[in-house]
Amino acid sequence: MAISNDYGAFIEKSTISPRPSSSFPSLKGLTFAIKDIFDVEGRVTGFGNPDWLRTHSAATSTALVVSSLLEAGATSLGITIMDEMAYSINGENAHYGTPVNPVASERVPGGSSTGTDTGGSVRVPASYCGIFGLRPSHGVVSTVGVTPMAQSFDTVGWFARDTATLKRVGCVLLQQPHLDATEPSQLIIADDCFKLCSVPRELLVLPLVQSVDKSFGGNTVINKVDLGAYIEEHVPSLKHFMTSETQREFCIPSLMALSSSMRMLQRFEFKMNHGEWVSLVKPEFGPGISERIEEAIGVSDEKIDLCRLVKTELLTALSTLLGDNGVLVIPTVPGPPPHLQADVVALESFRSRAFSLLSIAGVSGLCQVSIPLGLHENLPISVSLVAKHGSDGFLLGLVDSLSEFM
Repeated sequence: MAISNDYGAFIEKSTISPRPSSSFPSLKGLTFAIKDIFDVEGRVTGFGNPDWLRTHSAATSTALVVSSLLEAGATSLGITIMDEMAYSINGENAHYGTPVNPVASERVPGGSSTGTDTGGSVRVPASYCGIFGLRPSHGVVSTVGVTPMAQSFDTVGWFARDTATLKRVGCVLLQQPHLDATEPSQLIIADDCFKLCSVPRELLVLPLVQSVDKSFGGNTVINKVDLGAYIEEHVPSLKHFMTSETQREFCIPSLMALSSSMRMLQRFEFKMNHGEWVSLVKPEFGPGISERIEEAIGVSDEKIDLCRLVKTELLTALSTLLGDNGVLVIPTVPGPPPHLQADVVALESFRSRAFSLLSIAGVSGLCQVSIPLGLHENLPISVSLVAKHGSDGFLLGLVDSLSEFM
């Protein structure tokens, strides 16, 4: 099957035909791309780095999620470029090149394919490229045959241009044959989080509120929350991650502390997974990646138990806030995608605010969907909905219902 424009996303174009396991495969006619983090039998999984590719053997089996898509009738068109070692949310790769952002060619794409989300690698590219993207509840979709980055956060998610496709794939990967729309009990708008975003709040919140009203007849309760204050009060272990850095201007201290705890545990688990290989092979990494991996290799285990306690406390706190079928509304990212090869200092400021937002679902393990809202000043913008752990089907059904009015 020909690809009309692959936007430089593919590291390898090779069709894998469907292997339908039923007479009426639900994904027949759909195509997908495989991030270079998933095993495909007979192929070496590259993990975004040539030295990794050179020092590893071919996979003896195919990742379960890839097999599930093929068995449901979808066709794979090839393997896509990924951030080195899954350690970035830009989508830039110094070795293999950077895929073109289809809606903003001078901006970073954030990623390239149906794939994984550890720190944000489904939500961010979905937002940057103006499409839908789901990070499922942690542990709900199988990661068998996926190269680990940090298992406490690794999830398998997917993108789609429309909610019908997003939902069809969800039926397969969530193993739920029907995902019907259910009215949310409440829409909780995290007002303080929108202050981290450069896009005017009304452009992100108003379309969502209006679509909920039109979909469900104006019966949904709309609430507001100062999420930073709520988390600070209900996640007491975060105090161990509060520093002078978390109190700086243009940040939410508790969310910045949450981001710090997330990144510390990610570093530690990355080191446990790949530290020995890094020390033995001494691979060549691109700018930014090299520094992050060096930091990971040097991390201690001093606060790791506290990091895990933060995860537990946050899951409890947000589950209580949401109740049954409640939905939290936050910006997906702090604004439009950054410029290609952006200034390092400016990019780090953006990245810091991004991880404050991304850590909410990342640390708690809740499900989150990024919803495109068109263009603002000719650049893509989005908003996100977060729901309780295990409410992935509810979230997909809700977004599909809302899309008719957005």
